[in-house]
Amino acid sequence: MRIALIAPLAEAVPPKLYGGTERVVSWLAEELVRQGHKVTLFASGESETTAKLVIGAPRSLRLAGIRDHIGSTLGMLREVRRRADEFDIIHFHVELLPNALFHDLAHKCLTTLHGRLDRPDILPLYKAYPEMPLVSISNAQRLPMPANVNWLATILHGLPSHVCPFDPQGGDYLAFLGRISPEKRPDRAIEIAKRAGVPLKIAAKVDDADLAYFKAEIEPLLDHPLIEFVGEINESEKQQFLGRARALLFPIDWPEPFGLVMIEAMSAGAPIIAWSNGSVPEIITDRVNGIIVDSIDAAAEAAHEASRMSRGAVRAEFEARFTAAQMARNYVAAYRMLLARASAKTSAACAAASLAPEPWDLVDHAGETKPQAVSA
Repeated sequence: MRIALIAPLAEAVPPKLYGGTERVVSWLAEELVRQGHKVTLFASGESETTAKLVIGAPRSLRLAGIRDHIGSTLGMLREVRRRADEFDIIHFHVELLPNALFHDLAHKCLTTLHGRLDRPDILPLYKAYPEMPLVSISNAQRLPMPANVNWLATILHGLPSHVCPFDPQGGDYLAFLGRISPEKRPDRAIEIAKRAGVPLKIAAKVDDADLAYFKAEIEPLLDHPLIEFVGEINESEKQQFLGRARALLFPIDWPEPFGLVMIEAMSAGAPIIAWSNGSVPEIITDRVNGIIVDSIDAAAEAAHEASRMSRGAVRAEFEARFTAAQMARNYVAAYRMLLARASAKTSAACAAASLAPEPWDLVDHAGETKPQAVSA
């Protein structure tokens, strides 16, 4: 199958540091190539892939200091449109813009939605283009969307088994990994560690948009012997960070569409302690690969319980549900479903055309047009 994958230009594919969507696109591209498909990746120039790379921007826009990505993204989409006939499937991982530019090619296009969908500014676009096939990354992600949305599938993320190697021993600290922001609730993580009396390591980036929050709300909490702020880490550092952790804290206070760090921790064998928001109940099997809580006190108790959980069982849950190979197979099934729908519509249209009366059949022998039935 000839597949085009269109990635965001914010980060390289895979990212050098933080970047969830671009990381998923990388894992999908590499696995699709491994499974024998012809993949073309539209991404930033720093990207590394076994697929054919088409450069949409010389550098990843975040590291280049470019905040407004619309111009660069539109330029890349123009090139995708120009080459559309080269592909059986065009798979977007950039939201909103493809709807307006590719709606007439909806029979071969799909968009995976990676972000939250409860923003009122985006809903009118999805209402206006119901023909565009969409993929959700959890069932919870779908809840705010209009009823007329054309959902093709829900496909959970997956990652290669070697990305976060299994560590059967673990360690003594709790881990917080991701981004410092109010909805991620690093303040909860700090309080959990203090109440449990267990060290916490925070490996997280601070975006400019969240710098004031970090300075005012989080930085004053870091001056404690149990708390260590590591900062943003790369992929190789992440392996040890998660592998040596007793558990991952995921104390979110928002409808997280997926939470990639949860399956990264599972791959390493680290159970997750999480609030039941967004996709969490779809990813965590309680007391198997994590513990779902609803309070700081419950999370502090879970921090001790996690040390007694089977890390082998956590890894087994990952292998059963969240590998890149399984994710790619699910996407290929969705691609085939989309193409089958298009084929069925074409066949139905051809059949209807063959049954339509010829113009001379609508005229009687007197030369008058025959009346035609009109459905109510």
